[in-house]
Amino acid sequence: MTYAFDPELAAAISMLPVLDVNDLPAARARGAELRAELPEPDATGVHVEDRAVPGRDGDPDVTLRIYRPERQAAPAAIYHVHGGGFIIGDLEIDHARNLELARELGVVVVSVDYRLAPETPYPGPLEDVYAGLVWTAKNTAELGVDAQRIAIHGVSAGGGLCAGLALLARDRGGPDIAFQFLAIPEVDDRLSTPSMVAYTDTPVWNRPNAVVSWDSYLGAGVAGSADVPPYAAPARATDLTGLPPAYVSVMHFDPLRDEGIAYALALLSAGITVELHLFPGTFHGSAMVEQAAIVQRERAEEVAVLRRALAL
Repeated sequence: MTYAFDPELAAAISMLPVLDVNDLPAARARGAELRAELPEPDATGVHVEDRAVPGRDGDPDVTLRIYRPERQAAPAAIYHVHGGGFIIGDLEIDHARNLELARELGVVVVSVDYRLAPETPYPGPLEDVYAGLVWTAKNTAELGVDAQRIAIHGVSAGGGLCAGLALLARDRGGPDIAFQFLAIPEVDDRLSTPSMVAYTDTPVWNRPNAVVSWDSYLGAGVAGSADVPPYAAPARATDLTGLPPAYVSVMHFDPLRDEGIAYALALLSAGITVELHLFPGTFHGSAMVEQAAIVQRERAEEVAVLRRALAL
């Protein structure tokens, strides 16, 4: 299929990694190799610490990476959940961006290293993410954070996990979440939206990868069935009342586009304050083309939205 990509993005596609998760060990190894080739990110002005915290009863500890800016502008925090289709990624995948957010916003950033599927299917990854948020909320005094000023922040599968986390925290009576930043969220296992059906060959992420992702997270043959809970696939939720205000971003030529739009509209219909932005000419993972003007706009908006949400 031919796509009307943004010209700056189109020129860079041939240089981007090809992600085929049908061979998951190879995809993970390639991702690690690519990250190892990148220059060491600038950690100026930010103290970084890894901390093992208790997981759910019977589960292993969860590792958090805590970013503390030397110049903290406000007692607020961002709780970050990385992407990777539930099956790829670790604390390194968004390390550089988390340093930037901590430094630019002057807030604590806490990133969670949840277990990956298929080795740990749902609910394990979500329970790890919840356990990390519980620890963060219980240790706000140590972190210098107001427990009422914690925003959750996720990209792709991380956005889907954040959406599930918001539902879980609401239904378990906490911790409090001030805001949910859901970037290109993966929230619908049914794989039936027009963008998911159409985009079988888009760069970085496409329908074939999404099929593997959901089969890994839920178990083979479970996706699309009647037995998928809304905490696993938040698009399944029938009650979105009482959730935090949200920002949802979607990319133009991304199979996840329509489920993100639908989730934003569902939140809006439930009375939740929502901001929705579709970035034209983009695709899933186009943020890797950092020099492109549309990516610079996306990053500037991320900072502006978080600054406003946390009253900085």
